[in-house]
Amino acid sequence: MRYHDVKRLTKEEVESIMDRCRPEELAEVPIAVSLYDSNSRWAQLICINLSCHSNPTVRGNAVLGFGHLARRFGKLDFLEIIKGLVEDALEDSDQYVRGQANAAADDFEHFLACRVTRRNQDQSAP
Repeated sequence: MRYHDVKRLTKEEVESIMDRCRPEELAEVPIAVSLYDSNSRWAQLICINLSCHSNPTVRGNAVLGFGHLARRFGKLDFLEIIKGLVEDALEDSDQYVRGQANAAADDFEHFLACRVTRRNQDQSAP
């Protein structure tokens, strides 16, 4: 993993990337929509969709996107669904996904005053 700037994506670009289903492209979608899109509900739906993807980078970025949306908007339209997805991601088999879920859970607790159940205290263990 290496950091790089994520560019804004139009809805048309997001739809095109989603249609192509290439993990290397999909990985940027949840970050882009959660950081830049003004339609929180649409961005939440994109992240929900990608949070169950088979690729751990796509899945982890979608979960991280939930945290970005919580920070930016201070509320989530699908809070109970998303909270459940974050709690599931805390138990994911992939360390990257678990790490992103921890970051999202921290954002939920700070920006939404929403307690996230962390079943396993040591989320960094493989």
